[in-house]
Amino acid sequence: MTIPASVKQYLDQQGIKYDVVAHAHTANSLRTAGAANVPADQLAKSVVVGDERGYVLAVIPATHRLDLGVLSRQMQRRLGLATEPEVGGLFEDCEFGAVPPLGPAYGIRMVVDESLTHCTDVYFEAGDHTDLVHVSGTDFLRLIENAPRGQFSHHI
Repeated sequence: MTIPASVKQYLDQQGIKYDVVAHAHTANSLRTAGAANVPADQLAKSVVVGDERGYVLAVIPATHRLDLGVLSRQMQRRLGLATEPEVGGLFEDCEFGAVPPLGPAYGIRMVVDESLTHCTDVYFEAGDHTDLVHVSGTDFLRLIENAPRGQFSHHI
């Protein structure tokens, strides 16, 4: 699969230099890091949560698990995990479960775990289960500059 138009267009509009890292088909982010031979703590994974006020894209390292209670308290909302149909409707040009951490490209608010802000390189799903987008840590910070940050995940 090629990079979805939404992802490519957003990266290009933001002037982000990136390359694509191909890997064997995987079912989760930790396996993706292994298959792509990239550090799992530099692989940003997206978790879609929401409530009656809308959806939020929580971005955390692949080595972490989202603490929904902490995130809810930090955002002062009662967030729950989005359902498969909800995620599929939001990211129509992506394979299910391969959500890029680019909320603005899809009109979704985004919040980023602080642990990703110190990486020299960041990798993330391109929109399928066989390709990662690789950007510099500096460019990743540019991509998330308007996103609130917090500590709402823990290492697994």
